[in-house]
This record gives sequence, structure tokens and C-alpha cells, in this order.
Amino acid sequence: MRIAAPASLQSFMRIKAGHVYLKRLFPQLFRRSFGARLLHCWNTMCQLFALSSSAPTAVTFSFAGFSARGGNTGEHVDGWGIAFHDASGCRVFIDDRRASDSPLAEFLRHNPIRSRTVLAHIRKATQGPVHLSNSHPFVREWKGQHWTFCHNGDLKEFRPRLNGDYEPVGSTDSERAFCWLLQQLRARFGGGARPGWWQIAEALAELAPRVAEHGVFNFLLGNGEALFAHCSTDLTWMSRQHPFSEVRLIDQDLSINLGEANRNGDHMLLVATAPLTHGEPWVRFARDELKVLVDGAQVWSSSGTGRTAAMSSDQENLDAAVTG
Repeated sequence: MRIAAPASLQSFMRIKAGHVYLKRLFPQLFRRSFGARLLHCWNTMCQLFALSSSAPTAVTFSFAGFSARGGNTGEHVDGWGIAFHDASGCRVFIDDRRASDSPLAEFLRHNPIRSRTVLAHIRKATQGPVHLSNSHPFVREWKGQHWTFCHNGDLKEFRPRLNGDYEPVGSTDSERAFCWLLQQLRARFGGGARPGWWQIAEALAELAPRVAEHGVFNFLLGNGEALFAHCSTDLTWMSRQHPFSEVRLIDQDLSINLGEANRNGDHMLLVATAPLTHGEPWVRFARDELKVLVDGAQVWSSSGTGRTAAMSSDQENLDAAVTG
């Protein structure tokens, strides 16, 4: 007679298998301290995912792997959410259930929503109870745009003075940080014209370290025009462009031929706390680095190394996308 293992043991076995696979896939990382931090992040921190694309793109494949970390291959079971930005506005879906078996997540895994900018979050609670109001992404309006925000980390004793322009609905350190950032941006740019992404980037590069003094502050911030990604400790990214290949998920036994799902001129950048696929060149952010992604290209980085060359290359990609 075959006896099934308890659900908790099955979950542990899946998580352990994911750890072993990552160690085999990235042995060079596990020979350094980053490997230990990656496993620590996998176990104790929330998970982030984002996409910036040159054309409206469905993320059902990536979301299938990402959402598995919400209770199947990861212990992040305290809620989840995803935001889709497009020209007409922003659609935000949040749930306080596990992403791996949430009916809403299942619906999104099988019903593609095409978008140029996507932000997603899977929560492992550190501050604030499991509640819908504490599920990321958080959303606010500023200068006629929807701004969405996701955070991975734990900010100790972060209780900034808020002036009433933006107030938290829930009880997380993450939402307090979001409200404070928007308050500072509003104070800096006043009632004038809407600032460009480069102005926002320079402001965030000054503001993020002030929040990070209180703890880990990995975050994603989007407004439909640009995606801002900040790495306090651990964040990875990778680029997809023609010629597209077949890729396979780490967290699900699923693969896809990207060449059949994309056109030759399409290009996109993906960001995740930990790599979602194998066989693709995931690269780790520099510590305390802020990147700006627009239409599937990196257009700005706070990192001093190779910044000019990267911006020049990305501008060429943008120009090619426009003329193509």
C-alpha cells in the first residue's frame, strides 16, 4: 500500500528540491556568500517579479513559475499580487491567499493580459498580519498616473512622519515606505509639470539609501512609462530578444518556445528576486543599484561601472524598436 506524505512534508520536499536545483544551476554563486544570501532570501523574504517590454506581452508563462513560489516551491504563503500597466491605466489584482492555489492566480495563469510593464509580488509576512490590505502591489495616484509599488525586505523602526498626502491603508513597513517616497517626490517636484523618468531616477537614488538605513529595501516601482528597480541585497535581471530560444521554468515542469510567442523586433527585460528559468543569462544587480527600464531596455543605472556604454546601447535598442 502506498502512503502519501503529509502536505507539509511534500511542500518541504519541493522547496528543498528547488534549493538543490539552484545550487546545481549556479555553482559559482554558491561558492561565495551570495549563495547563502540567495537561500536566505528564498526562505525568509518576499519574492519580486517585473517585466518591461517593447510591445504588449503576456506573462502567463513567467507567472506560472513565479506563483509556484507562493506555497509550492517556496514558503511565501501570506498573499500575492500583480499589476499590469498599459496606456489606458493600470489593472491590479491582489489576494491574501497562497499564490500557488489561489483561484484568482489560476485565472491569470490561463487568461493572458498583455502589458508593457508588469510588477508582481509574493508575500512572506514580516510586519503586519495576513490581510488583503497588506498585499502588494500597493497603488496610488500622482500627477495623473497610477503608481504601483512592491517591496522585499524588513524595515526596522521605519516610522516616517507623513503629512497626509499619502497614508497607508494596511500596517506594513512596505506601504509606509511607498507613501513616504511619493510624499518626497511630490514635495520635490511640486505642482509643476510631470517629471521625466530621469528626474525620478535621480530623486530615488537619493531617497532609497535613507530608507535602506532601516533594513533591506529591494523594491519595484512603476508608473506605466518606466519601471524602477532597486536592489538593497538580492535582485536579478535578464534580457530577451531575437533570436528567441526555448526556455524552461525552474519551479514548474513547463517550457515554451519564445520564438513562436514573440516577433523578431520584440525585446524585454525581466527582473526577479531569484532566477525563474534555466538556460538564460540571469545577472545579479549590484548592491544598492537602481535601474530604470523603459519599453524593454535599460535606460539608466546608478551603478558607475559601464553606465555610459549601457545607456548608449539601450538607446540604440529603443531607436531600433521605434524605427522597426
